[in-house]
Amino acid sequence: MKRSISTLNVLPRWIIVLIDLVIYSLSALVGYLLRLNFNVENLYAYNFLQGIIIFTLAGLISSLVTRSFAGIIRYTGIQDTLRVLYASLLTLVIALGINSISENAIPYSIAAIAFFVSVVALTSYRLLVKELFSFYRTIPKVSKKIIIFGAGQSGMITKQLLDNDTSTNVKVIGFLEDNPRKIGNVLSGVRIYSARNDFKKVVIKNNPSELIIATTSMSLDRKNELVDQCLEFGIKVSTVPSADQWIGGEFGIDQIHEVKIEDLLGRNPISLKNKFVNQELSGRSILITGAAGSIGSELVRQIVRYNPAKLILLDQSESGLFEIENEIRELRSLGESLVCYVADVTNRERVRRLFSQYKPEFVFHAAAYKHVPMMEINVPEAIECNLLGTRNLADLSVEYDVRKFVMISTDKAVNPTSVMGATKRAAEIYVQSLNNLLSEIEADSPTRFITTRFGNVLGSNGSVIPIFKKQIQKGGPITVTHPDITRYFMTIPEACSLVLEAGVMGNGGEIFVFDMGKSIKIVDLAKRMIQLSGLKEGKDIDIVFSGLRPGEKLYEELLDDKENTMSTHHPKIMIAKVRSLDFSKVKSHYSDLEGLIYSSPSSGDDIDMKMVKVLKSLIQEYRSKESKFTMLDR
Repeated sequence: MKRSISTLNVLPRWIIVLIDLVIYSLSALVGYLLRLNFNVENLYAYNFLQGIIIFTLAGLISSLVTRSFAGIIRYTGIQDTLRVLYASLLTLVIALGINSISENAIPYSIAAIAFFVSVVALTSYRLLVKELFSFYRTIPKVSKKIIIFGAGQSGMITKQLLDNDTSTNVKVIGFLEDNPRKIGNVLSGVRIYSARNDFKKVVIKNNPSELIIATTSMSLDRKNELVDQCLEFGIKVSTVPSADQWIGGEFGIDQIHEVKIEDLLGRNPISLKNKFVNQELSGRSILITGAAGSIGSELVRQIVRYNPAKLILLDQSESGLFEIENEIRELRSLGESLVCYVADVTNRERVRRLFSQYKPEFVFHAAAYKHVPMMEINVPEAIECNLLGTRNLADLSVEYDVRKFVMISTDKAVNPTSVMGATKRAAEIYVQSLNNLLSEIEADSPTRFITTRFGNVLGSNGSVIPIFKKQIQKGGPITVTHPDITRYFMTIPEACSLVLEAGVMGNGGEIFVFDMGKSIKIVDLAKRMIQLSGLKEGKDIDIVFSGLRPGEKLYEELLDDKENTMSTHHPKIMIAKVRSLDFSKVKSHYSDLEGLIYSSPSSGDDIDMKMVKVLKSLIQEYRSKESKFTMLDR
């Protein structure tokens, strides 16, 4: 079969050895010529043929010893260059050794000149062959032109990976940079352009199909600006992972991935001062409820880094617990320090056995029902899990002298309009009033209760992003409840860092709220996701408005109308100053709700109405929306 240079993958080793020997021979000849000022007549007086043969044989021996022929020439790098240097140096040593035995076999000066010539020639021809392979590989029609943003180390590595990728015909046409000191220079053979001033010119001239963001130091606003520019010209945008996410410490071309909507939401990452978290959690017995959920599982991932003495994962989902257990055990050898406990937080006696056996010192309570429309039609379950389940854990924490109980709440607890939001607010009220009661009874009470509030987390179960992705994959339409509906977003790791920070910072009774940045219109989110998918709204896929669902808010808040905030040591973390209620009153409402849940069966709607009426009595600001329970607000 006929083979061309463009289809030849690896030069056979015997050819490399042969070429190396020719270069050693020519290097020796050049050594003689330079030494004799190119006076050819004097060559025979020095018996130059013998010298060339000796130097060539020495080169053969050194090649076999150092295996300088073993490198794949089209991937020549620093290690291959060093191997050539070692081979030439060994050749010189052998030649000089022969010369010491057989006088004037090859003069010392000529051997030294031949050494330097061979190093330059062997290295140069390897680099030349490498460039020829690269050149001939791009002779077929280039299927993809790529431009890289970021002319740093990640950008250079990305270009090298693309240049060496034989699976596709890819050509990097240039780098884009915001750093003025780099603009105008050349990196790895391509020019560095100004991302702000030259973007349009470069795109129009070269028509790239993809831009790869190869920097992790870009601000979120700048990334959004760049992505918008690319979408305007129909350019696909991809990113490379940060160095700490490289698989096995190495970066491969398969790790380059398309920009996801999650990469463009929220705000610049907030740095939390977690330097005291280690000394608080290290060596402790820690319980995480809802450990198989989005927040709970990330808490597990973060807390395990602090080497707790015992980490107890509680969830009623056996499959979810199995998955997070396998994930954690693959990362660390935890032995019996990791415990998976299948239980429902509403089963008081089952949870009591957990407290009795493992004596947790910290409780991170993430278990809850969180789906607004679903809980609006399943009121007893919402109350039993979110209220009575929280009460069980809080009471047992006091009974077994837990040091800190950190409850994870939601912004839907603020001015609640849904059953779910109201139950979470009622849970906040219970733990805060219990904390206040303990402080009154015993100033140095061993158990402290802390609450954190935050908005929607990216990638959580039931969030709009995975729903929109599925709808786009099916060809649409994308359903948005209302054209003006907005939501706050944050990443799951940020949310969990906040929870850990609160666990360390809190002294008991606080409700911590997080600066969530700017709220985002959901319809704009949908439009952006359509663009990132390479589709056009109205042409390829439609957006339809389905109307607000039962209990759903148009806008969400982190504080109610009567709440103020108090600053903490971190400018992005605040403490909500909320009205406190007497524990006996709260306990009475809880008893009424418990009685209704376990009362004799009757009309489901009547029981639901009675339960919500008790909730509204406890939470004065609770006003239902788009729900059958609005009649209770009249």
